[in-house]
Amino acid sequence: MGMSLFRLAYLKKLALCAAVGGAMLVSAGANAGALDRARDSGIFKIGYRTDAAPYSYRSDSGEPAGYVVDLCREVAAAVQKDAGREVKVEYVVVTAEDRFDAVQSGKIDILCEATTVTLARRKLVDFSIMTFIDGAGVMVREDGPQSFAAMAGQKIGVHAGTTTQAALERTLNDNKMKAEVVPVADHEDGVKKLESGELAAYFADRAILSFLLIGANSPKNLLIAKDYLTREPYALALARGDEDFRLLVDSALARLYRSKTIDKIFASNFANAKPSDVLKALYIINALPE
Repeated sequence: MGMSLFRLAYLKKLALCAAVGGAMLVSAGANAGALDRARDSGIFKIGYRTDAAPYSYRSDSGEPAGYVVDLCREVAAAVQKDAGREVKVEYVVVTAEDRFDAVQSGKIDILCEATTVTLARRKLVDFSIMTFIDGAGVMVREDGPQSFAAMAGQKIGVHAGTTTQAALERTLNDNKMKAEVVPVADHEDGVKKLESGELAAYFADRAILSFLLIGANSPKNLLIAKDYLTREPYALALARGDEDFRLLVDSALARLYRSKTIDKIFASNFANAKPSDVLKALYIINALPE
């Protein structure tokens, strides 16, 4: 005897409920926050750049290094404590072009490099409390242009996909000044092109330019101008809406600022340099109490 229409409809309803429930579980897993993922997988993914020293780079030994990477190692320790289990740190290389996509897709849990906070970027990702304040400067050869106006009609380089590129193009437009902006793949390439005469000037964050000047293969005929093109507030980027993780990140950073551990991290990454008064104020302001 055939199955009744009533029973057939009932079984179809059960199957539909099971399918919907399964989809909800899959969706919940895909949208889990960074802390939940760390607890479940035992892995915490740090995104870093190989070309943004002294903030985020690959050392001569091939290891992730830099001021911001060190901050994220402190965050990783807090994540492990929260998880109550061993959590392995996995370092993922990102570029200036794909870094925010990596955060949004969950490829990385946190972005650890020289990331400038802007309102436009806050539409894409969330940010921690600030970690640094720098500014874009310019490097030239000793025989190169000695003022911004003198760069008119020349080729000037900048790292592609950065706020420095946007600021440079905006400044040229505001001053109705024509110059050929040449985007480069990384800072080392920009400096090489500057040394060879292919570029008349190279724009980047001043700390990065300074680091390039004191490196093992530091050029001897290059100078950094005193003027700033921009002021850049840095922070760690993470996925939007992950409030529990953001609170943990902010708490870890605030503890570093309160305990003065940040002074040791700064000293280990910036050699003989001293924190600016603006940076000291940032540490004081963001040393939030528990």
